[in-house]
Amino acid sequence: MLVKTFGSAVFGIDATTITMEVDVTTGIKFMLVGLPDSAVKESQQRIESALRLNGYKWPKQKIIINMAPADIRKEGSAYDLPLAAAVLAASGQIDASLLSKYVLMGELSLDGTLQPIKGVLPIAINARKEGFEGFILPKANAREAAVVDTLKVYGAENIVEVIDFLNGKPALEETVIDTRAEFYAQTTNNPLDFSDVKGQENVKRALEIAAAGSHNIILVGPPGSGKTMLAKRIPTILPPFSLKEALETTKIHSVAGKIDKETSLMTRRPFRSPHHTISDVALVGGGNYPQPGEISLAHNGVLFLDELPEFKRTVLEVMRQPLEDRNITISRAKFSVEYPASFMLVASMNPCPCGYYNHPSKDCVCAPGVVQKYLNKISGPLLDRIDIHLEVVPVPFRKLSEMNGSEKSESVRERVIRARNIQEERFKEHKGVYANAQMNSKQIREFVQLDEESIELIKNAMDRLGLSARAYDRILKVARTIADLEAEENVLTHHLSEAIHYRSLDRENWGG
Repeated sequence: MLVKTFGSAVFGIDATTITMEVDVTTGIKFMLVGLPDSAVKESQQRIESALRLNGYKWPKQKIIINMAPADIRKEGSAYDLPLAAAVLAASGQIDASLLSKYVLMGELSLDGTLQPIKGVLPIAINARKEGFEGFILPKANAREAAVVDTLKVYGAENIVEVIDFLNGKPALEETVIDTRAEFYAQTTNNPLDFSDVKGQENVKRALEIAAAGSHNIILVGPPGSGKTMLAKRIPTILPPFSLKEALETTKIHSVAGKIDKETSLMTRRPFRSPHHTISDVALVGGGNYPQPGEISLAHNGVLFLDELPEFKRTVLEVMRQPLEDRNITISRAKFSVEYPASFMLVASMNPCPCGYYNHPSKDCVCAPGVVQKYLNKISGPLLDRIDIHLEVVPVPFRKLSEMNGSEKSESVRERVIRARNIQEERFKEHKGVYANAQMNSKQIREFVQLDEESIELIKNAMDRLGLSARAYDRILKVARTIADLEAEENVLTHHLSEAIHYRSLDRENWGG
Protein backbone atom coordinates (compact mmCIF):
# COMPACT_ATOMS: atom_id res chain seq x y z
CA MET A 1 0.00 0.00 0.00
CA LEU A 2 1.39 3.41 -1.00
CA VAL A 3 0.75 6.31 1.42
CA LYS A 4 1.82 9.95 1.27
CA THR A 5 2.38 12.37 4.15
CA PHE A 6 3.58 15.95 3.96
CA GLY A 7 6.33 17.83 5.76
CA SER A 8 8.49 20.80 4.90
CA ALA A 9 12.14 21.78 4.37
CA VAL A 10 13.39 25.28 5.21
CA PHE A 11 15.91 27.06 2.98
CA GLY A 12 16.86 30.55 4.05
CA ILE A 13 13.64 31.97 5.51
CA ASP A 14 11.31 30.16 3.10
CA ALA A 15 9.94 26.62 3.22
CA THR A 16 9.34 23.97 0.55
CA THR A 17 6.79 21.17 0.86
CA ILE A 18 8.32 17.69 1.13
CA THR A 19 6.23 14.61 0.29
CA MET A 20 6.99 11.37 2.16
CA GLU A 21 5.98 8.44 -0.05
CA VAL A 22 5.92 5.11 1.81
CA ASP A 23 5.40 1.72 0.22
CA VAL A 24 5.16 -1.41 2.40
CA THR A 25 5.46 -4.69 0.47
CA THR A 26 6.62 -8.26 0.96
CA GLY A 27 10.23 -8.55 2.13
CA ILE A 28 12.47 -7.44 5.01
CA LYS A 29 14.48 -4.54 3.63
CA PHE A 30 14.28 -0.86 4.72
CA MET A 31 15.21 1.84 2.20
CA LEU A 32 15.09 5.62 2.74
CA VAL A 33 15.86 7.70 -0.38
CA GLY A 34 15.59 11.35 -1.43
CA LEU A 35 18.90 12.85 -0.19
CA PRO A 36 18.37 12.41 3.58
CA ASP A 37 21.20 13.41 5.91
CA SER A 38 22.41 11.32 8.88
CA ALA A 39 19.77 12.70 11.28
CA VAL A 40 16.97 11.70 8.87
CA LYS A 41 18.47 8.25 8.29
CA GLU A 42 18.60 7.66 12.05
CA SER A 43 14.84 8.28 12.27
CA GLN A 44 14.15 4.54 11.84
CA GLN A 45 15.54 3.74 15.31
CA ARG A 46 13.62 6.60 16.98
CA ILE A 47 10.36 5.75 15.21
CA GLU A 48 10.65 2.01 15.88
CA SER A 49 11.19 2.59 19.61
CA ALA A 50 8.41 5.18 19.86
CA LEU A 51 5.89 2.91 18.16
CA ARG A 52 6.83 -0.18 20.16
CA LEU A 53 6.63 1.59 23.52
CA ASN A 54 3.16 2.95 22.64
CA GLY A 55 1.60 -0.32 21.50
CA TYR A 56 2.21 -0.12 17.75
CA LYS A 57 4.43 -2.22 15.51
CA TRP A 58 7.21 -1.44 13.07
CA PRO A 59 6.26 -3.57 10.01
CA LYS A 60 8.45 -6.65 9.50
CA GLN A 61 8.20 -6.13 5.75
CA LYS A 62 10.00 -4.34 2.94
CA ILE A 63 9.62 -0.57 3.48
CA ILE A 64 10.60 1.94 0.80
CA ILE A 65 10.41 5.64 1.68
CA ASN A 66 11.00 8.40 -0.86
CA MET A 67 11.29 12.04 0.25
CA ALA A 68 10.27 14.13 -2.76
CA PRO A 69 11.52 16.28 -4.41
CA ALA A 70 14.44 13.84 -4.38
CA ASP A 71 17.02 16.43 -5.51
CA ILE A 72 16.60 18.64 -2.39
CA ARG A 73 18.76 17.65 0.59
CA LYS A 74 16.72 16.89 3.73
CA GLU A 75 18.36 17.57 7.08
CA GLY A 76 17.40 17.42 10.74
CA SER A 77 15.22 15.24 12.90
CA ALA A 78 11.92 17.06 12.31
CA TYR A 79 10.77 14.46 9.74
CA ASP A 80 10.26 11.76 12.41
CA LEU A 81 6.53 12.44 12.84
CA PRO A 82 5.45 12.45 9.16
CA LEU A 83 7.59 9.35 8.49
CA ALA A 84 6.06 7.52 11.47
CA ALA A 85 2.53 8.44 10.40
CA ALA A 86 3.20 7.29 6.84
CA VAL A 87 4.64 3.92 7.98
CA LEU A 88 1.63 3.31 10.26
CA ALA A 89 -0.84 4.21 7.51
CA ALA A 90 0.97 2.16 4.86
CA SER A 91 0.93 -0.88 7.15
CA GLY A 92 -2.79 -0.43 7.88
CA GLN A 93 -2.43 0.47 11.57
CA ILE A 94 -4.10 3.91 11.28
CA ASP A 95 -6.61 5.63 8.99
CA ALA A 96 -4.86 7.39 6.07
CA SER A 97 -7.82 9.59 5.00
CA LEU A 98 -6.74 12.74 6.87
CA LEU A 99 -3.04 12.65 5.96
CA SER A 100 -3.44 14.67 2.75
CA LYS A 101 -5.00 17.60 4.67
CA TYR A 102 -2.20 18.24 7.15
CA VAL A 103 1.48 19.07 7.28
CA LEU A 104 3.18 17.03 10.02
CA MET A 105 6.54 17.92 11.59
CA GLY A 106 8.20 16.89 14.84
CA GLU A 107 11.14 15.06 16.38
CA LEU A 108 10.33 11.86 18.30
CA SER A 109 11.93 10.79 21.56
CA LEU A 110 12.33 7.05 22.12
CA ASP A 111 9.17 7.07 24.27
CA GLY A 112 7.11 8.89 21.62
CA THR A 113 7.27 12.37 23.14
CA LEU A 114 7.44 15.16 20.55
CA GLN A 115 10.44 17.51 20.84
CA PRO A 116 10.40 21.13 19.55
CA ILE A 117 11.78 21.90 16.10
CA LYS A 118 13.21 24.89 14.19
CA GLY A 119 11.69 26.93 11.36
CA VAL A 120 8.04 26.50 12.37
CA LEU A 121 6.80 29.92 11.15
CA PRO A 122 8.09 29.58 7.55
CA ILE A 123 6.63 26.05 7.43
CA ALA A 124 3.22 27.29 8.62
CA ILE A 125 3.23 30.13 6.07
CA ASN A 126 4.08 27.68 3.29
CA ALA A 127 1.38 25.23 4.47
CA ARG A 128 -1.26 27.94 4.16
CA LYS A 129 0.11 28.97 0.77
CA GLU A 130 -0.04 25.34 -0.48
CA GLY A 131 -3.69 25.02 0.63
CA PHE A 132 -3.32 22.59 3.54
CA GLU A 133 -6.10 22.60 6.11
CA GLY A 134 -3.84 22.37 9.15
CA PHE A 135 -0.44 21.81 10.73
CA ILE A 136 0.30 19.18 13.40
CA LEU A 137 3.51 19.79 15.36
CA PRO A 138 5.04 19.63 18.86
CA LYS A 139 3.05 21.57 21.46
CA ALA A 140 6.10 23.69 22.36
CA ASN A 141 5.98 25.23 18.83
CA ALA A 142 2.21 25.60 18.54
CA ARG A 143 1.94 29.30 19.51
CA GLU A 144 4.60 30.23 16.99
CA ALA A 145 2.73 28.50 14.14
CA ALA A 146 -0.66 29.88 15.27
CA VAL A 147 0.47 33.35 14.16
CA VAL A 148 -0.57 32.27 10.64
CA ASP A 149 -4.30 32.86 10.29
CA THR A 150 -6.72 30.60 8.34
CA LEU A 151 -4.49 27.61 9.16
CA LYS A 152 -5.58 25.15 11.87
CA VAL A 153 -2.68 24.49 14.23
CA TYR A 154 -2.64 21.46 16.54
CA GLY A 155 0.08 21.02 19.14
CA ALA A 156 0.71 17.48 20.36
CA GLU A 157 2.65 16.24 23.39
CA ASN A 158 3.31 12.75 21.98
CA ILE A 159 2.74 10.50 18.98
CA VAL A 160 -0.29 8.77 20.57
CA GLU A 161 -2.24 12.06 20.49
CA VAL A 162 -1.41 12.45 16.79
CA ILE A 163 -2.44 8.84 15.99
CA ASP A 164 -5.75 9.27 17.85
CA PHE A 165 -6.42 12.53 15.99
CA LEU A 166 -5.73 10.91 12.61
CA ASN A 167 -8.10 8.07 13.58
CA GLY A 168 -10.91 10.58 14.09
CA LYS A 169 -10.78 11.02 17.86
CA PRO A 170 -10.82 14.61 19.26
CA ALA A 171 -7.41 14.14 20.90
CA LEU A 172 -5.90 17.51 19.93
CA GLU A 173 -7.08 21.02 20.70
CA GLU A 174 -6.60 23.73 18.11
CA THR A 175 -4.21 26.51 19.15
CA VAL A 176 -5.74 29.93 18.46
CA ILE A 177 -4.20 33.32 19.22
CA ASP A 178 -5.27 36.84 18.34
CA THR A 179 -2.09 37.89 16.56
CA ARG A 180 -2.86 41.59 16.30
CA ALA A 181 -4.07 41.97 19.87
CA GLU A 182 -1.06 40.12 21.27
CA PHE A 183 1.33 42.04 19.02
CA TYR A 184 0.06 45.54 19.81
CA ALA A 185 -0.16 44.81 23.53
CA GLN A 186 3.58 44.14 23.72
CA THR A 187 5.14 46.52 21.17
CA THR A 188 6.28 49.19 23.63
CA ASN A 189 6.95 46.95 26.61
CA ASN A 190 10.66 47.32 27.46
CA PRO A 191 12.33 47.27 30.91
CA LEU A 192 15.10 49.69 29.83
CA ASP A 193 14.65 53.44 29.43
CA PHE A 194 16.72 56.46 28.40
CA SER A 195 15.86 58.14 31.69
CA ASP A 196 18.07 55.56 33.45
CA VAL A 197 21.15 57.33 32.06
CA LYS A 198 22.34 60.38 33.99
CA GLY A 199 23.84 63.21 31.96
CA GLN A 200 25.28 62.47 28.50
CA GLU A 201 22.72 64.75 26.84
CA ASN A 202 24.93 65.27 23.77
CA VAL A 203 25.25 61.49 23.30
CA LYS A 204 21.50 61.01 23.69
CA ARG A 205 20.97 63.66 21.05
CA ALA A 206 23.31 61.82 18.66
CA LEU A 207 21.54 58.51 19.33
CA GLU A 208 18.18 60.16 18.65
CA ILE A 209 19.50 61.38 15.28
CA ALA A 210 20.91 57.93 14.51
CA ALA A 211 17.57 56.28 15.34
CA ALA A 212 15.61 58.86 13.32
CA GLY A 213 17.65 58.28 10.14
CA SER A 214 18.72 54.66 10.76
CA HIS A 215 22.34 55.83 10.77
CA ASN A 216 25.19 53.60 11.87
CA ILE A 217 27.06 55.10 14.83
CA ILE A 218 30.32 54.55 16.71
CA LEU A 219 30.86 55.72 20.29
CA VAL A 220 34.44 56.46 21.34
CA GLY A 221 35.18 56.98 25.02
CA PRO A 222 37.08 55.77 28.11
CA PRO A 223 35.96 52.80 30.24
CA GLY A 224 32.94 53.54 32.42
CA SER A 225 31.66 56.47 30.39
CA GLY A 226 28.34 54.73 29.67
CA LYS A 227 28.79 53.57 26.06
CA THR A 228 27.25 50.12 26.56
CA MET A 229 24.46 51.41 28.80
CA LEU A 230 23.45 53.95 26.16
CA ALA A 231 23.67 51.44 23.29
CA LYS A 232 21.37 48.96 25.05
CA ARG A 233 18.67 51.63 25.22
CA ILE A 234 18.65 52.43 21.51
CA PRO A 235 15.85 49.90 20.75
CA THR A 236 13.61 51.81 23.19
CA ILE A 237 13.66 54.91 20.96
CA LEU A 238 13.30 53.13 17.63
CA PRO A 239 9.82 53.11 16.04
CA PRO A 240 7.72 50.10 17.14
CA PHE A 241 7.60 47.09 14.85
CA SER A 242 5.04 47.05 12.10
CA LEU A 243 3.24 43.69 11.85
CA LYS A 244 5.09 42.96 8.59
CA GLU A 245 8.49 43.66 10.20
CA ALA A 246 7.59 41.52 13.21
CA LEU A 247 6.67 38.56 10.99
CA GLU A 248 9.85 38.89 8.93
CA THR A 249 12.05 39.09 12.03
CA THR A 250 10.22 36.20 13.73
CA LYS A 251 10.80 34.02 10.64
CA ILE A 252 14.56 34.50 10.92
CA HIS A 253 14.62 33.72 14.65
CA SER A 254 12.35 30.73 14.02
CA VAL A 255 14.80 29.30 11.46
CA ALA A 256 17.61 29.78 14.00
CA GLY A 257 15.57 28.09 16.75
CA LYS A 258 15.52 31.20 18.95
CA ILE A 259 11.75 31.33 19.63
CA ASP A 260 10.67 29.97 23.01
CA LYS A 261 7.37 28.16 23.61
CA GLU A 262 5.73 31.20 25.25
CA THR A 263 6.42 33.47 22.27
CA SER A 264 4.15 33.60 19.25
CA LEU A 265 5.45 36.74 17.57
CA MET A 266 8.44 38.97 18.30
CA THR A 267 7.19 42.36 19.47
CA ARG A 268 10.44 44.15 20.32
CA ARG A 269 13.22 45.05 17.93
CA PRO A 270 16.17 42.68 18.37
CA PHE A 271 19.35 43.84 20.08
CA ARG A 272 22.27 41.54 19.31
CA SER A 273 25.61 41.98 21.07
CA PRO A 274 28.09 39.27 19.99
CA HIS A 275 31.39 38.82 21.84
CA HIS A 276 34.54 40.03 20.08
CA THR A 277 35.81 36.43 19.73
CA ILE A 278 33.00 35.66 17.25
CA SER A 279 33.94 34.02 13.92
CA ASP A 280 33.05 35.47 10.54
CA VAL A 281 30.63 32.56 9.85
CA ALA A 282 28.83 33.14 13.17
CA LEU A 283 28.52 36.85 12.36
CA VAL A 284 27.20 36.72 8.78
CA GLY A 285 25.82 33.17 8.74
CA GLY A 286 26.88 29.93 7.08
CA GLY A 287 27.83 26.36 7.87
CA ASN A 288 27.27 23.13 5.93
CA TYR A 289 23.54 23.80 6.16
CA PRO A 290 23.58 27.62 6.17
CA GLN A 291 22.02 29.18 9.24
CA PRO A 292 21.42 32.91 9.87
CA GLY A 293 24.24 34.78 11.60
CA GLU A 294 24.15 37.67 14.05
CA ILE A 295 23.64 40.28 11.31
CA SER A 296 20.44 38.50 10.23
CA LEU A 297 19.25 37.94 13.80
CA ALA A 298 19.63 41.74 14.20
CA HIS A 299 17.42 42.36 11.14
CA ASN A 300 15.07 45.33 11.76
CA GLY A 301 16.95 45.99 15.01
CA VAL A 302 20.37 46.83 16.41
CA LEU A 303 23.72 45.04 16.08
CA PHE A 304 26.01 46.24 18.87
CA LEU A 305 29.74 45.56 18.53
CA ASP A 306 31.39 46.43 21.84
CA GLU A 307 35.16 47.12 21.77
CA LEU A 308 35.22 47.20 17.96
CA PRO A 309 39.05 47.08 17.51
CA GLU A 310 39.18 43.80 19.46
CA PHE A 311 37.19 41.98 16.75
CA LYS A 312 39.28 40.10 14.21
CA ARG A 313 39.80 42.19 11.10
CA THR A 314 38.45 39.43 8.83
CA VAL A 315 35.22 39.38 10.87
CA LEU A 316 34.69 43.11 10.45
CA GLU A 317 35.51 43.08 6.74
CA VAL A 318 32.78 40.52 5.91
CA MET A 319 30.22 43.06 7.17
CA ARG A 320 31.01 45.58 4.46
CA GLN A 321 28.77 44.11 1.77
CA PRO A 322 25.75 43.43 4.06
CA LEU A 323 25.96 47.01 5.37
CA GLU A 324 25.53 48.26 1.80
CA ASP A 325 23.08 45.68 0.39
CA ARG A 326 21.12 44.96 3.59
CA ASN A 327 21.09 41.24 2.87
CA ILE A 328 23.61 38.39 2.82
CA THR A 329 23.82 35.61 0.24
CA ILE A 330 25.52 32.40 1.39
CA SER A 331 26.58 30.25 -1.56
CA ARG A 332 27.53 26.59 -1.63
CA ALA A 333 28.45 24.35 -4.58
CA LYS A 334 24.89 23.13 -5.20
CA PHE A 335 22.72 25.91 -3.76
CA SER A 336 22.65 29.35 -2.20
CA VAL A 337 20.41 30.94 0.42
CA GLU A 338 19.70 34.58 1.12
CA TYR A 339 18.99 36.09 4.52
CA PRO A 340 17.85 39.69 5.11
CA ALA A 341 20.28 41.81 7.15
CA SER A 342 18.87 45.32 7.43
CA PHE A 343 20.22 46.40 10.80
CA MET A 344 21.47 49.52 12.52
CA LEU A 345 25.14 49.11 13.44
CA VAL A 346 26.13 50.55 16.81
CA ALA A 347 29.79 50.16 17.75
CA SER A 348 31.83 51.30 20.72
CA MET A 349 35.55 51.48 21.41
CA ASN A 350 38.13 52.91 23.76
CA PRO A 351 40.09 55.78 22.19
CA CYS A 352 43.39 53.94 22.81
CA PRO A 353 44.71 50.70 24.39
CA CYS A 354 44.89 52.25 27.88
CA GLY A 355 41.50 53.91 27.38
CA TYR A 356 42.32 57.45 28.51
CA TYR A 357 43.30 59.38 25.37
CA ASN A 358 41.51 62.78 25.49
CA HIS A 359 40.25 62.03 29.04
CA PRO A 360 39.49 65.27 30.96
CA SER A 361 41.25 64.20 34.18
CA LYS A 362 43.42 61.12 33.53
CA ASP A 363 46.59 60.99 31.46
CA CYS A 364 47.01 58.61 28.53
CA VAL A 365 50.09 56.38 29.01
CA CYS A 366 50.21 55.06 25.43
CA ALA A 367 53.42 55.61 23.44
CA PRO A 368 53.45 58.07 20.49
CA GLY A 369 51.69 56.68 17.45
CA VAL A 370 49.90 53.92 19.40
CA VAL A 371 46.56 55.74 19.36
CA GLN A 372 46.55 55.99 15.57
CA LYS A 373 47.72 52.38 15.27
CA TYR A 374 44.83 51.28 17.52
CA LEU A 375 42.32 53.15 15.34
CA ASN A 376 43.86 51.63 12.20
CA LYS A 377 42.61 48.20 13.34
CA ILE A 378 39.32 49.39 11.87
CA SER A 379 39.61 49.71 8.09
CA GLY A 380 38.71 52.89 6.23
CA PRO A 381 36.01 51.18 4.13
CA LEU A 382 34.23 50.03 7.30
CA LEU A 383 34.44 53.47 8.94
CA ASP A 384 33.14 54.84 5.64
CA ARG A 385 29.86 53.02 6.31
CA ILE A 386 29.42 54.58 9.75
CA ASP A 387 27.67 57.95 9.54
CA ILE A 388 28.11 59.26 13.09
CA HIS A 389 31.35 59.24 15.10
CA LEU A 390 30.92 60.52 18.63
CA GLU A 391 33.30 61.05 21.53
CA VAL A 392 31.81 60.11 24.90
CA VAL A 393 33.23 61.72 28.06
CA PRO A 394 32.73 60.43 31.62
CA VAL A 395 29.78 61.77 33.61
CA PRO A 396 30.83 64.04 36.55
CA PHE A 397 29.72 63.02 40.04
CA ARG A 398 27.27 65.90 40.46
CA LYS A 399 25.32 64.57 37.43
CA LEU A 400 25.35 61.02 38.77
CA SER A 401 24.03 62.15 42.15
CA GLU A 402 21.12 64.18 40.71
CA MET A 403 17.76 62.70 41.68
CA ASN A 404 15.65 64.25 38.92
CA GLY A 405 15.33 61.91 35.94
CA SER A 406 16.12 62.86 32.37
CA GLU A 407 13.83 62.56 29.36
CA LYS A 408 12.07 59.21 28.96
CA SER A 409 12.43 56.98 25.92
CA GLU A 410 8.75 57.41 25.06
CA SER A 411 9.02 61.13 24.31
CA VAL A 412 12.24 60.63 22.31
CA ARG A 413 10.58 57.82 20.35
CA GLU A 414 7.67 60.09 19.40
CA ARG A 415 10.09 62.54 17.76
CA VAL A 416 11.87 59.69 15.99
CA ILE A 417 8.56 58.34 14.64
CA ARG A 418 7.61 61.79 13.30
CA ALA A 419 10.96 62.04 11.50
CA ARG A 420 10.59 58.52 10.08
CA ASN A 421 7.11 59.37 8.79
CA ILE A 422 8.59 62.34 6.89
CA GLN A 423 11.21 60.05 5.35
CA GLU A 424 8.64 57.41 4.47
CA GLU A 425 6.69 60.01 2.53
CA ARG A 426 9.87 61.30 0.85
CA PHE A 427 11.03 57.90 -0.34
CA LYS A 428 7.66 56.36 -1.24
CA GLU A 429 8.68 56.29 -4.93
CA HIS A 430 12.12 54.83 -4.18
CA LYS A 431 11.91 51.06 -3.67
CA GLY A 432 14.03 49.65 -0.85
CA VAL A 433 14.77 53.07 0.70
CA TYR A 434 12.93 54.02 3.88
CA ALA A 435 15.44 56.13 5.82
CA ASN A 436 18.00 58.85 5.10
CA ALA A 437 20.95 56.56 5.81
CA GLN A 438 20.05 54.52 2.71
CA MET A 439 20.22 57.42 0.26
CA ASN A 440 22.66 57.10 -2.65
CA SER A 441 24.58 60.03 -4.14
CA LYS A 442 21.84 60.83 -6.66
CA GLN A 443 19.18 60.93 -3.94
CA ILE A 444 21.39 63.10 -1.72
CA ARG A 445 21.67 65.67 -4.55
CA GLU A 446 17.88 65.51 -5.00
CA PHE A 447 16.83 65.83 -1.36
CA VAL A 448 19.64 67.93 0.16
CA GLN A 449 19.73 71.38 -1.43
CA LEU A 450 22.36 73.68 0.09
CA ASP A 451 22.45 77.47 -0.10
CA GLU A 452 25.70 79.40 -0.63
CA GLU A 453 26.29 79.92 3.10
CA SER A 454 25.96 76.19 3.78
CA ILE A 455 28.28 75.29 0.91
CA GLU A 456 30.90 77.70 2.27
CA LEU A 457 30.50 76.23 5.77
CA ILE A 458 31.08 72.63 4.70
CA LYS A 459 34.00 73.69 2.47
CA ASN A 460 35.69 75.47 5.39
CA ALA A 461 34.99 72.52 7.70
CA MET A 462 36.64 70.06 5.35
CA ASP A 463 39.68 72.34 4.93
CA ARG A 464 40.18 73.42 8.54
CA LEU A 465 39.27 70.21 10.34
CA GLY A 466 41.00 67.99 7.81
CA LEU A 467 37.84 66.02 7.06
CA SER A 468 38.24 63.36 4.39
CA ALA A 469 36.26 63.39 1.16
CA ARG A 470 34.26 60.34 2.26
CA ALA A 471 32.83 62.38 5.14
CA TYR A 472 30.99 64.72 2.73
CA ASP A 473 28.03 62.44 1.85
CA ARG A 474 27.74 61.23 5.44
CA ILE A 475 27.50 64.79 6.74
CA LEU A 476 24.73 65.61 4.25
CA LYS A 477 22.74 62.49 5.19
CA VAL A 478 22.95 63.26 8.91
CA ALA A 479 22.11 66.93 8.28
CA ARG A 480 18.99 65.81 6.37
CA THR A 481 17.90 63.74 9.38
CA ILE A 482 18.48 66.64 11.80
CA ALA A 483 16.30 68.81 9.56
CA ASP A 484 13.60 66.11 9.57
CA LEU A 485 13.62 66.04 13.38
CA GLU A 486 12.87 69.76 13.28
CA ALA A 487 10.33 69.25 10.46
CA GLU A 488 12.34 71.61 8.23
CA GLU A 489 11.91 71.19 4.48
CA ASN A 490 15.42 72.41 3.69
CA VAL A 491 18.78 71.65 5.29
CA LEU A 492 19.94 74.82 7.05
CA THR A 493 23.36 75.98 8.23
CA HIS A 494 22.90 74.92 11.86
CA HIS A 495 21.86 71.43 10.72
CA LEU A 496 25.13 71.14 8.81
CA SER A 497 27.13 72.47 11.76
CA GLU A 498 25.76 69.78 14.05
CA ALA A 499 26.33 67.05 11.45
CA ILE A 500 29.97 68.14 11.02
CA HIS A 501 30.43 67.79 14.78
CA TYR A 502 29.59 64.07 14.45
CA ARG A 503 32.65 63.18 12.34
CA SER A 504 35.34 62.96 15.03
CA LEU A 505 37.34 60.09 13.57
CA ASP A 506 37.60 61.70 10.14
CA ARG A 507 39.71 64.56 11.45
CA GLU A 508 43.30 64.18 10.27
CA ASN A 509 44.70 65.22 13.64
CA TRP A 510 42.58 62.73 15.64
CA GLY A 511 44.90 60.42 17.55
CA GLY A 512 47.97 62.36 16.46
